[in-house]
Amino acid sequence: MPSELLTHEVLITWGTALAAFLAVALHGIWRVTRNVITIAHEGGHALVAVLTGRRLSGIKLHSDTSGLTVSRGKPRGPGMVFTALAGYIAPSLLGFGAAVLITNEQIQLMLWISIGFLAAMLIMIRNVFGVLSIIVTGGVFLVVSFYASAEVRDAAAYVFAWFLLLGGVRPVWELQVKRWRRQAPRSDADQLAWLTGVPALGWVSLFGVVSAAALVGGGALLLGRW
Repeated sequence: MPSELLTHEVLITWGTALAAFLAVALHGIWRVTRNVITIAHEGGHALVAVLTGRRLSGIKLHSDTSGLTVSRGKPRGPGMVFTALAGYIAPSLLGFGAAVLITNEQIQLMLWISIGFLAAMLIMIRNVFGVLSIIVTGGVFLVVSFYASAEVRDAAAYVFAWFLLLGGVRPVWELQVKRWRRQAPRSDADQLAWLTGVPALGWVSLFGVVSAAALVGGGALLLGRW
């Protein structure tokens, strides 16, 4: 690969990483961009609920970046445990999957998978803000997929992967801060504690380990590509 092209690609990789970092680290921006993480979070709950045989009733996304996924089935057992577990680790795992596809030259496939994921969620959304969030996010993916140049499409894919990897870490910390302040008595971690008997802090720690591992692994793939 010519040195000029290599330098260009390295700049894209680090530039998109910086852009994603700012979208996560800056509070004013994060209040908006966190909605994408909420979509991934609730989508994780929904996907695992369906895969474990539970009946998905609906999904709500709220303007304060909170969300709710309701499924029906046995109130306890592996299906409920995996469904509750999926939310906080979903953004990080999706980010790692995006990094794998990018490093295998499958950016268009990554975009189409994302569009399909959003379309499937849209069917189950049960509030107006949630519908608008999915439509706006899906519209961005459609525009990038159909109308953007190859360079813009590649940069957007990198930003998306970095954002999911980095954005999967911050909510875990925010969750524990709320738990310290006793502001999240019905969090996913507390539900898992009730379901399994394992302390909620253990589940928060697991969320943190998975998100950190995905960030390290996915970041290494993206940076190591060049």
